[in-house]
Amino acid sequence: ACWPLLPSAAEYGDITFARQAAGMDDIPPAVFPHWVHRMQYKCADCHDELFKMKAGANPVTMDAMQAGRWCGACHDGKAAFESNFDTCRRCHNK
Repeated sequence: ACWPLLPSAAEYGDITFARQAAGMDDIPPAVFPHWVHRMQYKCADCHDELFKMKAGANPVTMDAMQAGRWCGACHDGKAAFESNFDTCRRCHNK
């Protein structure tokens, strides 16, 4: 179970992934809608196997996602929309 029972600010809020790659300043950072996912899944579905619960501990890259890591574990075009250049604005928006 996730404690406390009442959602925390982190559970409600969106998570903006810090930009890691150089030369990509024209692409907005990815924004993860945490609460949308929390309505459908339990904390243990993603933490700590897919994502560590510490800011900056998850070096998410598009290459790793396309290989089925991080968001790509679900966003594969089967379980959820595929993470690719056709869907980039779903996460990389302002």
